[in-house]
Amino acid sequence: MSESVTAGPGGAPPDTGPDAEPGPEATPRAGRSRRRLDRETLLMLVVPPVLVAIVFAGYVWWRQTADLDETELRQLAWGTVGDQMWEHVKLTAVTSLLVVLIAVPLGVLLTRGRLSRLSPVVVGIANIGQAAPSVGLIVLLAMWRGFGFWTAVIALTLYGILPVLRNTITGLRGVDATLVEAGRGLGMSQGSVLLRVELPLASPVIMAGVRTSLVLVVGTATLATFINGGGLGGIINSGITLFRFDVMVAGAVLVALLALLIEWLGRLLELVTRPRGI
Repeated sequence: MSESVTAGPGGAPPDTGPDAEPGPEATPRAGRSRRRLDRETLLMLVVPPVLVAIVFAGYVWWRQTADLDETELRQLAWGTVGDQMWEHVKLTAVTSLLVVLIAVPLGVLLTRGRLSRLSPVVVGIANIGQAAPSVGLIVLLAMWRGFGFWTAVIALTLYGILPVLRNTITGLRGVDATLVEAGRGLGMSQGSVLLRVELPLASPVIMAGVRTSLVLVVGTATLATFINGGGLGGIINSGITLFRFDVMVAGAVLVALLALLIEWLGRLLELVTRPRGI
């Protein structure tokens, strides 16, 4: 006895193959999922820079209308603020570049063969660098190497290397082993598998570590002023030394705005480097 088939619209049998159109119940759910993802991405891209722009506009308005004495005007002069902000950006950029150039290759090596046994030791050493008080680390390096920009960069690199190193190791170890074996089965070399399979799949975790390191570095860079490394910490230090509350708060606000902007750039870079389908 043959099974009966319920006819679709117009007497045609329903389309139940793999290419069938999603039913009326599935389509709205998928659409809502896509819209939710798009909305979250849009908010992430738009809200932080808009917030930074609004707060900075408020700072400019305050700076132009506030009743400041001669000392405060000298410390908050636009030329002085611009120079120190540029120094802060240079400290952050150079340090972050060195962190990535050191931590990512080191993390790759610590997931290969026998070297993987050394990963707990190396991560432990990196933990010591971050657990040490940042101002103490900067001052000790200054006593050893002398004051200046590059001493501050070395100290900040030691302080910011742990998140990238740890996330690189975690991301590479989290790659599905069957995908690695599939790449090798296709005749790819170990280097090709690493560059075309493992690193792309681990990139979201690695970039999350880079973003964390960026925020740590931009905040800790305020301490570089104590060893003549430059940066916006000079404004905060001047406010504390001269007992000028307005100067101290203005410097803190500028550092916070720069940190928010750099954290947003890190999220944007994380989104751009994320492989499709992840």
